[in-house]
Amino acid sequence: MGTQYYDGRENAHTDYPVTDLLQMMGHASRPLLDNSGKCVILCHTPHKEYYKKFLYEAFPVESHSHHFLHDNLNAEIVVGVIENKQDAVDYLTWTFMYRRLTQNPNYYNLQGVSHRHLFDHLSELVENTLNDLEASKCVAIEDDVELSPLNLGMIASNYYISYTTIERFSSSLSTKTKMKCLLEILASASEYALLPIRPGEEELIRKLINHQRFAFDNPKCTDPHVKANALLQAHFSRHVVGGNLASDQREVLLSASRLLQAIVYVISSNGLLSLALLAMEVSQMVTQSMWERDSMLLQLPHFTKELAKKCQENPGKSIETVFDLAEMEDDERRELLQMPDSQLMDIARSCNRFPNVDLTYDVVDGDNVTAREDVSLQVTLGRDLEGKTEVVGPVDSPRYPKTKEEGWWLVVGDTKSNQLLAIKRVWLQRKAKVKLDFAAPGEAGKKTYTLYFMCDSYMGCDQEYGFAVDVKEAALEDDS
Repeated sequence: MGTQYYDGRENAHTDYPVTDLLQMMGHASRPLLDNSGKCVILCHTPHKEYYKKFLYEAFPVESHSHHFLHDNLNAEIVVGVIENKQDAVDYLTWTFMYRRLTQNPNYYNLQGVSHRHLFDHLSELVENTLNDLEASKCVAIEDDVELSPLNLGMIASNYYISYTTIERFSSSLSTKTKMKCLLEILASASEYALLPIRPGEEELIRKLINHQRFAFDNPKCTDPHVKANALLQAHFSRHVVGGNLASDQREVLLSASRLLQAIVYVISSNGLLSLALLAMEVSQMVTQSMWERDSMLLQLPHFTKELAKKCQENPGKSIETVFDLAEMEDDERRELLQMPDSQLMDIARSCNRFPNVDLTYDVVDGDNVTAREDVSLQVTLGRDLEGKTEVVGPVDSPRYPKTKEEGWWLVVGDTKSNQLLAIKRVWLQRKAKVKLDFAAPGEAGKKTYTLYFMCDSYMGCDQEYGFAVDVKEAALEDDS
């Protein structure tokens, strides 16, 4: 057994961690069957004594908290456990890392083991970490002592995202961001930095890149972020990848759903309406494995692009959406699809699960809206489920690697100025009532807005409504 593996990111061979060697050695015998096992380790002579020490002696367990301290402290600041720098230092004294500092000071770059050395080390560690969080706009430091969470920090904590990722999202997303750029920003997340590049995969990734919708500018095939982007686009195009690439694609997709929800709220914080709607569409694409320009019918089982095109060209009435197909007579649908009854039943079940939501809205006290005051929009949602006890099941998405529950966004925006005014995440079973508040403009007059109801999992079921608010002049204050 050799002790090195090829690291594609470094383009060099790297030593296996000792823990991995111990695990591989454990497979040299069969539990409960063999009394002993033999393992031969082939390594360079200078490494022989190093491996003998760790293989024959107890392996020390060390803390890695100092490598992930930024996200840890950010989460504790968000929930209010840490409110100032002294709280952060006290928090570290209760960790496993603090117990190991004096036992193995060299591992943690400790200059000494006295109480003073420990305090100085922890203070410097906390100071540097909090400065990084402040620079990334996740945490605010007041009076050089007090700590409070900022919006980006709360988003990172809620969605388990690295502070470096949320900082990159905030600095990269703008009004000029289009689909290609949005996918590049998504793939640049720090969560994809550890995506493995195995020997011989560069050529596979290069071939994958050459068959995707969006071209890559001078792609480096050993870059895990390029690999993540290629696997995402292959998923949207329904290009089959096998072997290790398939397992890598699974991890990319599972992280993408969480990252996209964070992107939506980063965009919403900046009030960018069209870009927020685009990010919501990408979330649908990830779940349904299709591009936004593809036929909505591809969400149904047994449908191909050729069959979807045939439905679109159906004489008499073009069948473009799931609702169009569901409204057809059974004989007409059977004649159009030319499928056996078992497949038609699969399609019927999928159509029945497709969300059909009734939405009504009302501007609360809409006749008395004055400039710069809050406007309240009351939204009522309802869906017709078959059977009295039936509840909404998981999303019908066979190409998504995990069972997923559907979610929705309610958005109020001004299309003329491309401003997102209000957003709320909604989980809908049978009925729900949601209240959205946004500020009226400073000028009087009739203002038009748009209400969007966007799904995060299905394509073709989004809804859009226009409404107007007659804003009156604010009453002048009586100086007397």
